[in-house]
This record gives sequence, structure tokens and C-alpha cells, in this order.
Amino acid sequence: MNSFVLFASLLAVLACAFVAIPLLRRHQRGPLAGWAAAVVAVLLLGGSAVLYGTWSTWNWNTPIAEATPEGMVGRLARRLEKQPEDLPGWLLLGHSYSQLEQYPMAVRAYQRADRLADGRNAEALTGLAEALILGKQSELDGRAGRLFEQALVLDPRSTKALFYSAIAAMERGEKPLARSRFVTLLEGNPPAEVRSLIERTVQSLDATAPLASAPPATVASAESASIPLRITLSPQVAAKAAQGAPLFVLARAPGQRGPPLAAKRLTASFPQDVVLQSTDAMISGTGFSVGQELEITARVSNGGSAMPTAGDPFGTIRVKVGTPGVVAIVMDQLAP
Repeated sequence: MNSFVLFASLLAVLACAFVAIPLLRRHQRGPLAGWAAAVVAVLLLGGSAVLYGTWSTWNWNTPIAEATPEGMVGRLARRLEKQPEDLPGWLLLGHSYSQLEQYPMAVRAYQRADRLADGRNAEALTGLAEALILGKQSELDGRAGRLFEQALVLDPRSTKALFYSAIAAMERGEKPLARSRFVTLLEGNPPAEVRSLIERTVQSLDATAPLASAPPATVASAESASIPLRITLSPQVAAKAAQGAPLFVLARAPGQRGPPLAAKRLTASFPQDVVLQSTDAMISGTGFSVGQELEITARVSNGGSAMPTAGDPFGTIRVKVGTPGVVAIVMDQLAP
């Protein structure tokens, strides 16, 4: 835009000279010729500026540097320096930097958003994880993969977390888990071209590892399966539990990675009686059934995050679903 304005100004000056110089040459013949030249110069230069400013669609109130995508992102960054607690603003800044392929800057913006949300914003976690991958700062089997899993705990329907974590599950050879996440993506009604790709992936997974349909009795038992729990906090670690912190109760198959089969988020108070049910499944199509062996973990999250942090009191026990009686869990350990 600067070069265009300069070129237009030169043309206006040339036009002015083309008309004014002959008039000035006539100045010797009469005094009015000089005044005529001055009037012509003013009309040509001033009139062209006024008319272009009136008829042009350019927003002259917008600084040139801020009219570009980079300029607008810079303007947002400067505003956030004055409003550092603006969580939506930091999320937008992270997204904008990712669109500009400035991934290190996107990582910084999403990290700030994650801190503001105390680790409880799925968009901040998935944006950070994706920026780490695209910026080649992490792989799916590293920090980025753990962030996607953490986001799924907060938002089991997160499209981005489901997609990346499904790919990660395929890379680990966990085809049933990958399939269930792709199926959940299909339930979100993706665009036709994306749906076609996901459907072909599911078909490929079915072809390499056919999944037998569960008989009606198994489905019914899964829907009705439940585990009554009584959770207590050992006096040895009671002082380490933050006041008002959330309590997470998670059920996993022993050795399972990824999101738990079922989960509850409660307010930490002890002793506490909880009934963990198969319908508390994190993702549609998962859950547990009678007779299945599970590992139950109860954890006080001092930082409020769904992911363990150092110093969190926790307790773990293994149980077979359907065993009579109440299962007792004593939180007597601290997360490393």
C-alpha cells in the first residue's frame, strides 16, 4: 500500500507540472499566470487526495502494519500484555500463531492459557499438544500424547483429542481403543470427506482385528455393572490434601493406557461412599462388565488437574466387578 500511495503521488505531481509549467512560462506576460499555476497545483494535488480518500474502499484509520494477519496478531498480543488474565484471548492468540505456522509462539500462548485454566481447559491442552507436534517439539508417544489424553478426561468428545489419540493408539497397536475413538468421531457428524476417511480406517481396523459382537447378556451386564466404594484418607497423608480440592475416582483394566473405562469427579471429603458404574464411561462404547477385573484409583488432585501431579494423595486397589460387599480404598500414598 505504501508503494501504491507513493506512485499515485508522483503521478499527481507530474500532472500538476504538466499544467502549471506552461502557465508559469506565461507569468512574464501577465501577473495572473502565476496565480493560475498555484491554483491548478492546489486543485490537482488536494482534489485528488480528497477524492481518493472519499471513494477508496481502504480503511485509512487502520495502521498499515496492523492490516496484515501478522499485524493483527501482534495487536492482539499487545492487548494481552495489558489484559494478561484474558483466557479466551490467549486461546485465540495460540490459534492465530498456529495458523501463521509460528509454533513456538503458539506453544507459549497455549501454555499461558493452560495456566490460567489450572489445567482444566481441553482447548488449551489440545492446542498446546498440536503446536508441540507441528513444531516438532514432541511426538504422540511423548508429552503431546499425554496432553491429548488429559484433554479427553476433561472433554471425552473433543474432536482434536479423539483424532490424535486414536492415531497414537494405532501406533501402539491398541486397535480396539483406536477403533472406539474413531467411532466416537463419526458420532460427531464430521464433514463428508472426513467421514469417508474415518470409515475406511475403521474398516481397515476391523479387517486386521475383527471385533466379535457382544451377546445380549454381556451388554446387559455391562449396563448394570457397578462397584460400591468407601474411600478414606490415611492420617499419614491427610495434611498433604489441599482444602477444597477435587477427588477423582478412576477405573481401568490392569495395565491399560489412555482414558479410564469409567471416572467420577467429586469433592474431596472423607470418609466418602461412592458407587462407580459402567455408565460412568468416559467414551461411548467403553465401560466395564460383571466378572471383569479392574484397578480402581482414588486421588485428591491438589492442582485441580485430571492428570496426577507430584504430592497428590492417592490409593489403588484391584477388584473383580460383581464381588459382594463394599470395596474399601485407603489413600495412603503420594504421587511421585
